[in-house]
Amino acid sequence: MIWGDFQAVIQLSAGLNVAILSFVDISLPAIKERRRVFAKARQELELHRSGTDHQHPDDTEDYAAAVQEMDRKLFLLWQESSTFIREEESLIRSTGVLGVFGAVLSLGLLWYSAEHYGGIISLMGRVLIILSFCSLLGAFLINFMTASQAGVFTKKCNAIRDEMHKRL
Repeated sequence: MIWGDFQAVIQLSAGLNVAILSFVDISLPAIKERRRVFAKARQELELHRSGTDHQHPDDTEDYAAAVQEMDRKLFLLWQESSTFIREEESLIRSTGVLGVFGAVLSLGLLWYSAEHYGGIISLMGRVLIILSFCSLLGAFLINFMTASQAGVFTKKCNAIRDEMHKRL
C-alpha cells in the first residue's frame, strides 16, 4: 500500500480530528443544565425553609420535617454526584488534549502523505493512521459519557424538585 491510496482516509481523519475540538459542545450544555438545576433546587428549598407563614400552627412540625427530608435528599444527590463533579473538568480537559493530539497527528500525516504520495506505508505509518482515529473515538466517548452522566444527575434532581413541589 502506498500513501496516495490512503490520502483520502487521512484527510477524513484530519478533518474529524480538527472538528473534535468542538466535541466539548456535546457535554457543556448538559453540565450547565445540571449546575442550573442543582442551584435552582437549593434556592427553592431555601424559599420553602423560610416560608412557613402560610402553614397552620399544627402543620409546622410536619412541614419542617418535609423540608428537612428534601434537604437530605438533595444533599445525598449532591454527595453522589460530587465525584463526577470533581472529574468533570478533567474529562473536558482530556477531550481538548485528545483533540489537539489527534489534529496535529492527522495534519502531520496529511502533510507526510502528500510529500510521499507514491511511497509505501510502513507499519509505523499504519499505526499512526489508526492512532489518529482512536483519538477521535476517545474524545467522543469521553464527552458522550460526561453529557450522559450530567443528564442522569439532572433527572434525579428534577425528580426531587417535583417531589418538593408536590409535598411543600
